Amino acid sequence: MPRQPRLDAPGLLQHVMARGIERRKLFRDDKDRQSFLKRLAIIFEETQTQCYAWALIPNHFHLLLRTGPTPLSKVMRRLMTGYAITFNNRHKRRGHLFQNRYKSVICEEDPYLLELIRYIHLNPLRAKLIRDLKELDKYPWSGHSAILGRCKNALLLAPASQSNRNNTSIPSADKRIAFSQFCPESEKTKKNPRDPVNPVKREKSLTERTVEDVLLHFGKTKKVARRRYRDFVKKGIDQGARKELQGGGLVRSAGGHKAGLLGRKKEDREKGDERILGSEDFVNEALSKAGEEWESQAGPRPPLEALINAVSKAFNLSCQQLKSRSRKRPLVDARSVLARIAVRNHGYKGTEVAKALSLSPPSVSRLVENGEKIFDNQKHIAVKIIDMEL
Repeated sequence: MPRQPRLDAPGLLQHVMARGIERRKLFRDDKDRQSFLKRLAIIFEETQTQCYAWALIPNHFHLLLRTGPTPLSKVMRRLMTGYAITFNNRHKRRGHLFQNRYKSVICEEDPYLLELIRYIHLNPLRAKLIRDLKELDKYPWSGHSAILGRCKNALLLAPASQSNRNNTSIPSADKRIAFSQFCPESEKTKKNPRDPVNPVKREKSLTERTVEDVLLHFGKTKKVARRRYRDFVKKGIDQGARKELQGGGLVRSAGGHKAGLLGRKKEDREKGDERILGSEDFVNEALSKAGEEWESQAGPRPPLEALINAVSKAFNLSCQQLKSRSRKRPLVDARSVLARIAVRNHGYKGTEVAKALSLSPPSVSRLVENGEKIFDNQKHIAVKIIDMEL
């Protein structure tokens, strides 16, 4: 069965998951985790992607995101490709790091936002990386401790890094709560009126505002909200793995029980879609838009000519040189990188790339493999091309 197209649009809530290839570790130590989170922080601020919950498990990760103006596919490509390059260089390995492409499920907000935040943040406890909720409160590799204020928020950039990003507009979402509802007196944020040093209040980053967005579901002051949020998470411990939150479709939306769909017409039962988690009306609405505005927001894959242009610039070559039959090393390397990006990142067939470069399909296959080695060994070239694509 062919892969289904992505569903995406600004303002959608999406549960995103990705695993290491053959269930191998994505994070071998704290340096890997710090590298991944730093990359996340930069990408989320630059693309104005909100992250409500996150958890790093040794061989996979979970994210609960609200997409901004940048399509999720571009956000995840930049994250996963960039991290894979860094990981392979650091650990002196080659080849794929992730198992296939990432999985994303569009979620209906009202019934699932808080449930998914709790489910994702309890993952380290279910995976037995920690012993109890008390340890989770201070565990630095999930967003739970940041919401409680027990650990520094790993997705929070330094103020200097945020200065050029805070002015980016955030797409409106009908159900997004205003960020400024906390009572400042309760948080003791008032400046001493007698204090001559009273700097201009710094504008909060998207990450800080998103944490407030979560807490506002539980109370009007951070102290109260954090206590209620922790109680909410605690009640979820005994609920177990909750398979109904691990995918989409009507079966998942019905609590994971197929019996809930008995008696419906066959065409209704088949409307379950792994890309969508929500009520029947929400699933049907999402499916009706799948070929229209939602799918079109992610945009088509870049034309091969655009990729050729990006690779040519990265290698300081002309497009004519790249398309020539010369076997000089710089030209072969550039063609290898082009083939690797076109085939692995954007799903072009080898025959399509071969036609664009006037080569044979077997030659393109060899170029793809050589491109993998270049991506492993020349991080600066790979990152430069990824940025050009975005």
